[in-house]
Amino acid sequence: MSVRAPTRLPMGNSPDRADAKETLWRLSAFAFAHPAQEFFEAVTSGQFHEAFDTAWSQVTGRTWPNAGVSPSFERYESGFITAFLHGRKGKPIASFLAGDHEATLAGLTKPVLMLNLVAFYKHFGLKAATEDEGRQDEPDHLASMLEFMSVLCHLEARALRSDRDASPYRRAQRDFLCRYLEPMLETVAGKLRQTPVPDLDPTTYQLLQDMAAWSAGQVDELEARVGPFRDPDSPKQAHATPQASEPATQNLWG
Repeated sequence: MSVRAPTRLPMGNSPDRADAKETLWRLSAFAFAHPAQEFFEAVTSGQFHEAFDTAWSQVTGRTWPNAGVSPSFERYESGFITAFLHGRKGKPIASFLAGDHEATLAGLTKPVLMLNLVAFYKHFGLKAATEDEGRQDEPDHLASMLEFMSVLCHLEARALRSDRDASPYRRAQRDFLCRYLEPMLETVAGKLRQTPVPDLDPTTYQLLQDMAAWSAGQVDELEARVGPFRDPDSPKQAHATPQASEPATQNLWG
């Protein structure tokens, strides 16, 4: 019997750690995009767990639990659809669209939420798929948001390798997590805890719960590095002076 050697954590300010974070976000986007045969096979073969566990161990210092897999693709697909797409009477248990949740709307209308998300993406040269290329590619779909975080971590790693300031990419991660992604992950994870879906793939469930908890920790880490988050969409304090308030259009990311 072999004993796995302890994982040596990359330094907190290293490109290797940023690379590992990129992998966690990217693999999560792959898992949550749609009920794909490719993902089911990757989980069944152990490839998904191996790849995710490697990055998870590098970032957290802990192994990632192997939750197992659905007994068949049909069961996996059925559980995914019930949980995230249609569900009972056409309503999913926990929609993967941020615009379907009050926690991520946070008082905004859905069109304004979509415009804000697109503004984030466009600032870094990205755009979601168009012309019916798939519902999962809508700007407010969880997979799109996770993919965006992976891009920000890639840019952070590239800046660190070039001895450039990575703070703009970290501020963007902080802002996107605080305003959109962390509330979205916790909302979806919480709804599944409240209303379990019997056929939901156990790896998918485990991934959602762990990424929700980890994203909250990432908020703390990023705020410690680049300062606290200030929501430009929140109501201004009545006593705030114009000099003290920060316009929503200000570019905070460089």
